[in-house]
Amino acid sequence: MPTHLPVFVITTWLLAMLPGAGQALMIRQTLEGGPRLARATIAGNATGLVIWSTAAAAGLSAVLLANPAAYAVVRVAGGLVLIVLGITTLRAARREAAPSLVSAENGLMGWWSAYTTGLGTNLGNPKAGVFAVSVLPQFVTADGPVLISSIVLGVMWALVNACWYLLFTWAVGRGRALVSRPTVRRLLSMVTGVVLLILGAAVASGV
Repeated sequence: MPTHLPVFVITTWLLAMLPGAGQALMIRQTLEGGPRLARATIAGNATGLVIWSTAAAAGLSAVLLANPAAYAVVRVAGGLVLIVLGITTLRAARREAAPSLVSAENGLMGWWSAYTTGLGTNLGNPKAGVFAVSVLPQFVTADGPVLISSIVLGVMWALVNACWYLLFTWAVGRGRALVSRPTVRRLLSMVTGVVLLILGAAVASGV
């Protein structure tokens, strides 16, 4: 069964707070899609963490990370997802008018698109797989069903990340009055787009 749960929660919370592709993506989704689409992206990201932890428990991610070719495919795919998001963010920043938050928030397709964006970005991040393989098992004992314990830890990992990103996107949303100004909004979108491009290139190249 899982052990040292407080340490596990603290560890995953601190990891979630580290600046990276996840935070850049959440800023983009919050500013361009509003709270509803940000929550959908968070749900997709959390689903990815559960999938990674389940795969690790089943030994699939260990096989993936032990296979250089398969690992490279996942890494490059994840990097391309971030690069595409960065390009679309920069294109939106170049438009004279800011994207409509109201239209972006409505509709099942918009929610599903945001969900799959979060899911795809997470599954394309090999670092999540490395954590699932190398760190997560340290909190599982040999007593009891290891697979179930690993999945429970994966769900906890996802919940901790979701809580952090909900807090993070709430803080970003609170500053929307400032960033809704066209000049500030374009500048922030450009910075976010550049960050996504850099992170995407780093992930794809294995840096």
